[in-house]
Amino acid sequence: MRLRLAPSTRSREAGARSRLRLRLRLPTRLRELRLPRTRRGQRRGAQAVMVGCVLALTPATWMHTTADARIRSVADVPARDVAVVFGAGLRDGAPTPYLAHRLDAAAELYEGGKVKVVLVTGDNSREEYDEPDAMRTYLTARGVPDGRIVSDYAGFDTWDSCVRARKIFGVERAVLVTQGFHVRRAVALCRAAGVDSYGVGVAERRDVTWYYGGVRELAAAGKAALDTVTRPDPHFLGPRESGVTEALASEGR
Repeated sequence: MRLRLAPSTRSREAGARSRLRLRLRLPTRLRELRLPRTRRGQRRGAQAVMVGCVLALTPATWMHTTADARIRSVADVPARDVAVVFGAGLRDGAPTPYLAHRLDAAAELYEGGKVKVVLVTGDNSREEYDEPDAMRTYLTARGVPDGRIVSDYAGFDTWDSCVRARKIFGVERAVLVTQGFHVRRAVALCRAAGVDSYGVGVAERRDVTWYYGGVRELAAAGKAALDTVTRPDPHFLGPRESGVTEALASEGR
């Protein structure tokens, strides 16, 4: 007498046979992915890998060469009229911890007489998302006078912020305030945009966000190098604004 298997049992056996066939086919497929057998082919493969590594690391090398000598601390950065603080996101309408730390450093620069005006640059592309106003509120709570804070509402990325600082707000020299993993790119881009810059790299504990930022910078370095070559206009340029000039003129009143 022949035993009949229940449908569920037959289904399990069919799945097992399918997985077995897949395992049997894998070695054949892997054998198709062979390295070059000749020495010439191996040399070419190695050269291709080396060229790829050089091309990937060239933008990062350029950033370090351009910016390393201009990275300082709050205590030893040269005095400049303007500090530029780059946006770093909001949480429930308030600065994220990373952005708050940037603003703390900017407040220290102002309190220490290293800068006279703080230009806060960030994203306000949506009515419900306003980085510059949140940054202003935070700084005033830290004791920076409202009249010494200037807002750039179209700093959608680092290149845009640097170009707008020069072309829209007339900033020629500045201290740039951001995290250590971002500060070299900020300095390199602002210098390329015509702003004589020093950078203050804010120290952070090395958590998941810090490592993510560091990895992200490897990809961002390529875009930064491309921006300095192609020099695209910001997403929004707009007319010249006198906020920085007026804030500097009000000093001592």
